[in-house]
Amino acid sequence: MSDLLSDILMQLSMKGTLYFRASFRPPWGVRVPSYSNVARFHYAHRGECLIRHEQGGEPVRLAQGDLVIVPGGAGHALYCQPETEPDALPLETVLERAGYRGEGVLVYPGDDNVEDRETQLICGHFSIADGQEHPIFDRLPPFVHIRDYGAQAGQWMEATLRMIGAETGGRAMGGDLIALKLSEAIFAQAIRAFLSSTEAEDAGLSGFSDPQLARALTMIHSNPSHGWTLEMLAREAGMSRTGFAVRFADRIGMPPLQYVTYWRMQLACRALRDSGRSIADVAAQVGYSSESGFSRVFKKEKGLPPARYRAQVAAA
Repeated sequence: MSDLLSDILMQLSMKGTLYFRASFRPPWGVRVPSYSNVARFHYAHRGECLIRHEQGGEPVRLAQGDLVIVPGGAGHALYCQPETEPDALPLETVLERAGYRGEGVLVYPGDDNVEDRETQLICGHFSIADGQEHPIFDRLPPFVHIRDYGAQAGQWMEATLRMIGAETGGRAMGGDLIALKLSEAIFAQAIRAFLSSTEAEDAGLSGFSDPQLARALTMIHSNPSHGWTLEMLAREAGMSRTGFAVRFADRIGMPPLQYVTYWRMQLACRALRDSGRSIADVAAQVGYSSESGFSRVFKKEKGLPPARYRAQVAAA
């Protein structure tokens, strides 16, 4: 499952962006605006706080060592205590009042100078290229909350999180780049932990950690241009044709051959966006013998012909 996840994240051009390490002292509250095509994250490096989704619902308490991912770029509020939520300020205002210019640690002192009540957060986001998508991202819950993240993932993760905390916003050469690359590993590990949890079943994502379905998915991803049939994939999974089709659709959210087409179109989007290959070459790369046949499928899946998609991406 981890190799499958690696392929999905790499092919979707997942990239990390670290905003800053923040140091807040009570009373404090910040409203983070929505932003498209990203999954934001906050790691509680020290202390704790509350986070509430823009769509409402109960707030989630982040304890020291917890990680939360906010999928879909949804807006949310972070604050120290329930009574401070109504006065939470827009992120832009907090940055302005703190005099933060993009370097070092964002310090927002509040009125309380007691150091042991300080909350330190490592904040950033992960983006995928415009036009790219995958069920793993589409079906995540409003918050992916992993408690005591460093301890769950093992000693290497705990050490990595400490290193990110030390490097982010520091003055050592290459510190921000080191923290950024480490954060991308954190994200992959967090998604892997979620897909292995019971919550993944509620989100309709349990198929990616199902050993039999994962074998078939791995074959699709290792050779997406192959002329896969339902019988071939069922055989890879070690299941009957009917049993495989039913379980795949139930746990992945679409029939097996539809997923083959779906993944081919994601690969095609990347090739059209990032390479100068002709449309005919892209079609052959993802398993279509004719440019016209590929163009019909691409338009059906993406809503516009491949040439127009490439032009729109270039213009953007």
